[in-house]
Amino acid sequence: MQDKNKKTATITLRVAPQMKADLEYLFESLGTSISGACNMFFAKALSTGSLPLDLTSKEFNPDFNDETIEALQETLDINSGKISAKRYHSAKELFKANNAEIAAANA
Repeated sequence: MQDKNKKTATITLRVAPQMKADLEYLFESLGTSISGACNMFFAKALSTGSLPLDLTSKEFNPDFNDETIEALQETLDINSGKISAKRYHSAKELFKANNAEIAAANA
């Protein structure tokens, strides 16, 4: 049974020891802690309904290839209303459109 008077909950996160040390140093210099920074991140995520990061930056994740970055940007554009999402009436219609798009890309 949960204690309804409890003010905090615990999240366990695994990171490399050097990353933890670097983060402690960074966040201390910014006047907060790892826990404080995580709480800020979580609050921003909840207030925006998204990840408060630039996921399309190769600096964020150099392992992302150009196609992945384009897909992430398209997702962000759809979520922000910049572009509308493609909609299909059936799975058959989706697969037909997808096959046509693949064929056009390979032509």
